[in-house]
Amino acid sequence: MRVPLSWLREYVDLPAGETGRDVAAKLVDAGLEVETVEQLGGGLKGPLVVGQVLTIEELEGFRKPIRFCTVNVGQANGTGEPQEIVCGARNFSVGDKVVVVLPGAVLPGDFAIASRKTYGRTSHGMICSGDELGMGDDGTHGIIVLPPEHEVGTDAIELLQLVDEVLDIDITPDRGYCMSMRGVAREAATAYGLPLRDPALLDVPAPNSYGYPVKVDDPAGCDRFTARTVTGLDPDARSPIWLTRRLQKAGMRPISLAVDVTNYVMLELGQPLHAYDRSSIEGTIGVRRAEQGEKFTTLDGVKRTLDAEDLVITDHSGPIGLAGVMGGANTEIADSLTDPETGQVTGTTDVVIEAAHFDSVSISRTARRLKLSSEASKRFERGVDPQAAAAAAQRTVDLLVLLAGGTAEAGVTQFLAPGAPRTVAMSADHPDRVAGMEYGRETVVRRLQEIGCDVYGQDELVVTVPSWRPDLAEPNDLAEEVIRLEGYGNLPSTLPQVPSGRGLTARQQLHRRVGRALAGAGYVEALSYPFIGEGVFDQLQLPAHDIARQVVKLVNPISDEEPALRTTLLPGLLGALRRNDSRGSHDLALFETGSVFRAAARPGVAVRLPVDRRPTDEEIATLNAALPAQPRYAAVVLAGAREQAGWWGKGRPADWADAVQAARALAVEAGTELVVRQGQYGPWHPGRCAELVVTVDGVEQVIGHAGELHPRVVKAMGLPARTSAMELDLDRLAAAGGEALQAPRISSFPVATQDVALIVDASVPASSVEAALRKGAGELLESLRLFDVFTGEQVGEGKKSLAYALRFRAADRTLTAEESTAARDAAVALAGERTGAVLRGA
Repeated sequence: MRVPLSWLREYVDLPAGETGRDVAAKLVDAGLEVETVEQLGGGLKGPLVVGQVLTIEELEGFRKPIRFCTVNVGQANGTGEPQEIVCGARNFSVGDKVVVVLPGAVLPGDFAIASRKTYGRTSHGMICSGDELGMGDDGTHGIIVLPPEHEVGTDAIELLQLVDEVLDIDITPDRGYCMSMRGVAREAATAYGLPLRDPALLDVPAPNSYGYPVKVDDPAGCDRFTARTVTGLDPDARSPIWLTRRLQKAGMRPISLAVDVTNYVMLELGQPLHAYDRSSIEGTIGVRRAEQGEKFTTLDGVKRTLDAEDLVITDHSGPIGLAGVMGGANTEIADSLTDPETGQVTGTTDVVIEAAHFDSVSISRTARRLKLSSEASKRFERGVDPQAAAAAAQRTVDLLVLLAGGTAEAGVTQFLAPGAPRTVAMSADHPDRVAGMEYGRETVVRRLQEIGCDVYGQDELVVTVPSWRPDLAEPNDLAEEVIRLEGYGNLPSTLPQVPSGRGLTARQQLHRRVGRALAGAGYVEALSYPFIGEGVFDQLQLPAHDIARQVVKLVNPISDEEPALRTTLLPGLLGALRRNDSRGSHDLALFETGSVFRAAARPGVAVRLPVDRRPTDEEIATLNAALPAQPRYAAVVLAGAREQAGWWGKGRPADWADAVQAARALAVEAGTELVVRQGQYGPWHPGRCAELVVTVDGVEQVIGHAGELHPRVVKAMGLPARTSAMELDLDRLAAAGGEALQAPRISSFPVATQDVALIVDASVPASSVEAALRKGAGELLESLRLFDVFTGEQVGEGKKSLAYALRFRAADRTLTAEESTAARDAAVALAGERTGAVLRGA
């Protein structure tokens, strides 16, 4: 909402020296969000005057039309002689009154005006357009042509109100009443402790039986409808400068007098209005719900298909307006046309003014479904004062009579649905308890009365909410009003006392440890959108029956190319890797943790929860049951160099082992043992893919995969060669872990090291040999590490040699050579029994 300070002063007697920034500070303290204070006319310097065009000479021989004009500017130039000006605009004629800037003046943007030779003539000044003066769009995109009644030589800076301050206020959804000058003025008056001149306090005639006929078939959608008729409008009447300038400062474009007046009253009182050409209306005006699939052409010329929930304004021919959103093209106010032969001006002369109050939910749904947001719908969505309709209609009638020479018909139509003022019961000390400080009953009552409430009672207050505040529905809303008006800055700063044992859950702690571990290992976190297109599964070479292909599709996706929720983190991460590689960053290590979405075998149907009350526990449980499973995953992708080369030595490219090591690091954080064995799945290279396994309740579960991606996947997705990746299920990893991580106990006794080299078949996984060695070595084994893999003639065809370093240590003694050797022999024996391993050289 753009609020010109000069307009605001009409309703509140602000201190004379108060600037826009001063007013903004007061409004911010009162809880409004003032984003900027715009200085209109900053740096503007005259002379800038009204002139009258005396002659126009068309200059030939140039690429574009150029005119050499003489303009009467009175005594503004010091000589009284006509001013010679070169101008390229075409929308003015001899005799027109225009705005002239003379040499020595400075226009907005520090544009200094001086006499200069151009197009073979000397131009002493400039004839101005609205854009050049910073006035905004007036719809003509040409020279300002003033009404003929303005005298030559008049100061145009004051006439056009070029110097002003405009407050740009971001109105939150609960402050719909502030989308009007009346609402902002009320806040300013309260903030300064000054009286308000309410523009809605007008003498409104009582409704009678001979107004324009109106029939409301849906009182729930339209509880108030006022209709007034004005006849005999001058179709050639133009909006006065003060009206157009206020519209422009508020961010609206002047169109025609009748439309400008309705927009002006909407900005002033907050009540959207619509003016119908009376000659285009056929019979009674009605309000009803649209028929499913009914067609209607709005003012913007678009033919729209309506829904049964849409509220429409009708006559005997059908819809003539989309209630609270936009009028229809068939009853639009006609532009004035001048007959070139007779000079007679034709256009709309009789109008019917609509001022109604519509259901905010209905208007919001219609505007969003049709993607048709208007100034009217924005206000109805946030709540419009229902009692302002009659005053807004009267204000519109008064302006049309005054400015267009019309006559107000005596008939007044007003439909009112039964209703009563809303009341809220609240204890007088409730704001004290909410704020944590004492205000006292007197302050609470005074502040509530300042915002328009009627308050009764002593310790228990009964508060009648004003009609323009639909957001005040419960005691906490009233407490908020008291607190904000007393000043948020006056609230004491007291740190809350957090009860013990209410920190992060074990799941949350694990997620944080995982992020820190990967970041510490050199990975950079990348957050991707949780949406995918199903074509990515083909790029990842997932089989047709794969569970990852069972997606949850969105009814209203952000992008039609990505209409489903992700079932894997890899597409988003690989997309980030591809983008960074294409932009010159070739050494990449990225990670992400986040939810994936698994469709249920039998999808549930989500119920539409009520908005007029809190849903019951059963309704919430039904809604949750319809949601897809959302396990949390972790994934990494790598490409390029894992270790950089430098003076310290050669670098090392990232490979499948780094992806596996990332999975091992996460298992350490979860406090569980991860079994890594050869696997084969979807996007990974069949010979360089590791299957990640944990044991949960005695049952082995595959929770993910790691390794190098298949070359066909790399090519299909445009990835760097030898890209590696890892993805696992964090929730199942956590389920396999222990309660809390235990710090390792460091023994003070020395370690005993034993090395063994075992020959096994080439098909035997090293992880199986390692598992057997661990089991056979017993409790004395501290660590086991594979440090060499050898194949060749020495070990035989189809065989490989695996060399392990075993470290033994006891917590209470120094081990003897016999004890460590016995443990090693037991480990080798079990490995031979389970995997067929034999000692190399035996």
